Amino acid sequence: MNRTEDRLVTAVDEHAHAWSPREARARFRDGLTGATAGAAAGYTQVNLISVPADWAYDMLLFCQRNPKPCPVLDVTDAGAFGTVLADGADLRTDLPRYRVWRDGELVDEPTDVLGHWRDDLVSFLIGCSFTFEWALSDAGVPLRHIEQGRNVPMYMTARQCRPAGRLRGPMVVSMRPVPPQHLAAAIRESGLLPAVHGSPVHCGDPSGLGIEDLGRPDFGDPVDAEPDDIPVFWACGVTPQAAVMASRPPFAITHAPGQMFITDARDDQYRVG
Repeated sequence: MNRTEDRLVTAVDEHAHAWSPREARARFRDGLTGATAGAAAGYTQVNLISVPADWAYDMLLFCQRNPKPCPVLDVTDAGAFGTVLADGADLRTDLPRYRVWRDGELVDEPTDVLGHWRDDLVSFLIGCSFTFEWALSDAGVPLRHIEQGRNVPMYMTARQCRPAGRLRGPMVVSMRPVPPQHLAAAIRESGLLPAVHGSPVHCGDPSGLGIEDLGRPDFGDPVDAEPDDIPVFWACGVTPQAAVMASRPPFAITHAPGQMFITDARDDQYRVG
């Protein structure tokens, strides 16, 4: 796969913010790929991880013990590929790109997982910080990755999640550079949406999270910050993928980082204030 082809969805279609969730999913089902930040304004985006049923309790417990990076919005029955969050959607085809894992190793990054699907897979849909970006934007907070047509940068941290059964691994964070005058708004607005990671876990010096170089994210793309920007870090739903790499379950399917499942749920239904 040529990663340079997977750019921001809004760079492919400047009207992506006006898509309905159903239209967005149909475009992804037809083969459109790219980061979904900025698409389907006002609708909740989620991370996906599907694991065999005999690992599902461990995953559920891992999410319950680590709610900041892993806020669960839905869990499917084994083998089911629909969700109450999106009527008529198919979790096997309706994301821009997937990742397929065997024994903790990435083995494929297809645009659908019809050929990989198993009847014992239980899918977890986990809140995504792209959901609160509309609130940040409405509050005047600039979003550098969207301005620059890039995927949000994501980093593995030195903070270990609380283990659960056979699952362990580090917390992953997403980073957005925020001008000092907008920092309070960024913290306030994201904090009102705890179901999609909520307020930041860290602001300022990345070494506080064990991150050595902001220019080399583990997932996504580096972004160019303005001189006065403060790096702000939110817990990220790619954390279960880090757990897959660390814990090496025999099989898993996830979304490709930044290429989310867009639901029919409205962002404001998760707002607490």
